[in-house]
Amino acid sequence: MNALRTFEVAGRRLNFRAASEELGVSQGAVAQQIRLLEDHLGQTLFTRLPRGVALTSRGAAYHAEVNRAFDILREATDLLNDAGGSLTISVTPTFATKLLIPSLPSLNAVLPGVEIRTIATVAVTDFDRDRVDIAIREARPPFPASHEAQLLFRQDLILVGSPHLLKDQPEQMTPETIRAMPLLHDMYGHWQKYFGTTGRLPGPVFNQISLALDAALAGQGLAIVSRAFVQGDLKAGRLIEVGASNHEPDMNYYLVRKRSRQPRRMVDAVWSWCIDTFSTP
Repeated sequence: MNALRTFEVAGRRLNFRAASEELGVSQGAVAQQIRLLEDHLGQTLFTRLPRGVALTSRGAAYHAEVNRAFDILREATDLLNDAGGSLTISVTPTFATKLLIPSLPSLNAVLPGVEIRTIATVAVTDFDRDRVDIAIREARPPFPASHEAQLLFRQDLILVGSPHLLKDQPEQMTPETIRAMPLLHDMYGHWQKYFGTTGRLPGPVFNQISLALDAALAGQGLAIVSRAFVQGDLKAGRLIEVGASNHEPDMNYYLVRKRSRQPRRMVDAVWSWCIDTFSTP
């Protein structure tokens, strides 16, 4: 089974190094497992290339069947987990803190007794390796044919700041006035796009949007964020909208899951709940 699993990953990645990273073993261990399988079958499964490998014709046919067998095993495990009453959802850290966690009581009311496991990460999800049922990601089409995706909302980027920071500022702020304010940056470089510059702008830089938002709530500066993440803070008066960012991001928030031939009642229920709760027209 170890050799077959190694063959499935190596045949999908067509690179022993990439396969070793996915499996968490050395590249030499991958090569050894492939040699053991080839010796056992008496067949050459891969053609070694200067960069990577290629499946032989018989190797490609065998890989298609082995991959189908592993799909059946994964689906059987999914059904078992479904019956066990647990589900794993992977979301970005900002989505987790600003939208998912405040909404969990509603989800618990829909699916009482179900254990919802949340993974907060911006890393691209491998549904099988990470044992994830549903993911919410900032992404753009197209998606792999093996994935089902549903747009939740398009990003409406706005400028926000704390009432304490803005109390002495005019109601209508110009770009010149805004540039004189302390600016909070994240990894997307929205302020450079707002001012039409590629140069560095003053102000702290955060690797997560949620951290820039926390700093804005603390009155440390202005931030550019998606409206969806600050709706509650705007309504409660903890933040004030200063203006629009005047540019549209090329990625929006999508609900994603791996396609399956077997229906999963719990996954379908959470999928529908996410659409009802987070999607906008």
